[in-house]
Amino acid sequence: MGDVMHHRHTLAAVAAGILLTAGIGATIPAGASDSPSRASTPPATAQVVNTRWGGHTGFDRIVIDIRGAVPPVTVRQASALHYDGSGQRVPLAGKYFLEIALSPAAAHDDNGRNVYQGPRLLKVHLPTLKGLALTGDFEGVVTIGAAFDTKPAFKTFTLHSPERLVVDIAHPVGCRA
Repeated sequence: MGDVMHHRHTLAAVAAGILLTAGIGATIPAGASDSPSRASTPPATAQVVNTRWGGHTGFDRIVIDIRGAVPPVTVRQASALHYDGSGQRVPLAGKYFLEIALSPAAAHDDNGRNVYQGPRLLKVHLPTLKGLALTGDFEGVVTIGAAFDTKPAFKTFTLHSPERLVVDIAHPVGCRA
């Protein structure tokens, strides 16, 4: 039995090496069965499933929940927010905006069904964060926009188990929240 288990682990390691060499990421959890359930297998493309927010002492936080590994992220300041694809302006009140783009990512599954459960357009009443919108799920890029009354000073990082992207936005000097 030990030889059979060693043989399976060796095959799994070789298969993972081949996939990684081919540029395809693979995760083989310890103790994986021969027929893993589809629900426990992470999607090939990261899925953006939710956006949450909260106020904390000194900063407001945006959390973007991901199914699969957190993809590369670009956060940039923008003069306005526009919906990807249509180019229409996003109706969020604010003087300053952040555009958070995750790619490769999708807010839908391989069958085109929506997996995103977060806000699509929402006014927020926090010291810094004033609004959130899902502005795009287009050509492998999911974009979320955030609105502010003051120029946002932010930092981003990822957290794991579950996978998520965090954007912390500092409160303006003198703000009490």
